[in-house]
Amino acid sequence: MTDRSDYVGHQDSATTPVRDSRHHRPPPLPQEGTPLLALWKRPDTAGFELVERAMPAMGSDDVLIRVHRTGICGTDLHIESWDPWAAGAVDAPLVPGHEFSGEVVEVGSRVEGIPVGAAVSGEGHLVCGTCRNCRSGRRHLCRHTRGLGVNLDGAFAEYVVLPATNVWVHGDQVTPDLGALFDPLGNAVHTALSFPILGEDVLITGCGPIGLMAIAVCRVAGARNIVATDVVADRLEKALAVGADRVVDVSKERVADAQAELGMLEGFDIGLEMSGQAAAASELIENLNTGGKVALLGLPSTNIEIDWTKVITRMITIKGIYGREMFDTWHHASAMVDHSPELRNALESLVTARFPLASWQDAFDTARGGAAGKVLIDWTDTRDVVITGVVDEQAPVAAHAATAA
Repeated sequence: MTDRSDYVGHQDSATTPVRDSRHHRPPPLPQEGTPLLALWKRPDTAGFELVERAMPAMGSDDVLIRVHRTGICGTDLHIESWDPWAAGAVDAPLVPGHEFSGEVVEVGSRVEGIPVGAAVSGEGHLVCGTCRNCRSGRRHLCRHTRGLGVNLDGAFAEYVVLPATNVWVHGDQVTPDLGALFDPLGNAVHTALSFPILGEDVLITGCGPIGLMAIAVCRVAGARNIVATDVVADRLEKALAVGADRVVDVSKERVADAQAELGMLEGFDIGLEMSGQAAAASELIENLNTGGKVALLGLPSTNIEIDWTKVITRMITIKGIYGREMFDTWHHASAMVDHSPELRNALESLVTARFPLASWQDAFDTARGGAAGKVLIDWTDTRDVVITGVVDEQAPVAAHAATAA
């Protein structure tokens, strides 16, 4: 295999700190044809391979980003295991991954406002731009959305190409770790801010990473009482650390007990369902005040039975959430992160494991373990990598692929 010790993708992180991309121009780009490291997903089989493949192609409206960190989410675990959902939804073969941070190393000839060297993340939903919702400014509702790392080559690679419209430039407060959280943080912000939250009592069911982020966001946004539920002890402990007033282990007690303890006489004003569990959704609705509002983010694996009589007679509003509003959610997330040290600290505390690229399989195994927090892969540390193959397929120009709905 190729000697990787003398090209830009190699960095000995034991002696070389991660470059602050806001103040230093990145190193020269690899020469055309230079093999780059990427995790590769072949169809009809479980697992990934760490391969060498060609530099991704880019068009005049695209941005080339050197990846610093990637986060592992539930979607990535589905793709790795190649379960029925992945087999039906993923356009393999491809490079998976959509949660990332990095630095801009090249921009297309028609790109303006994104400087080389900028610290960035990316919106992983690529939309058509021509449907009714896109043309009306509701791009998050595009029926032709294609997903980075699901339908198009993603960010589990040393470099990723995105249309400039999907690139988000960070402020000085955002570290590489924090930048890699912005995709799931966007889900939490979209859910938490679906309804006015200032002074309201909020029930959050499910304390996985996004549920924990939602707790921190609700705290910063001025919620009065925040109650969080789960059945995993370390998740509940983390929920208290990031801002919950009370946690409920629903395997041992009921949400109504927490209401009584907090002196809440009329139920919760807002419910955020983050778990995808049928029992959680039912108990959430049971504990809402009349006129309460629910935002549903957790994807259930089975149908959920809802007492529609309660929904109707209590005049409850239910809203489904998928992804982020483009780009109001990104603006809100950045504003809160930039101006709230408490939120930054809470979010960074959720990074519970960071692995060098050589240990990518350990990273996935850890993420699959289900403990609280986010697992990151550091793509700047390529020491001791073991390459299992070479992929000759050339990636399509991202901007063109994004509009081929």
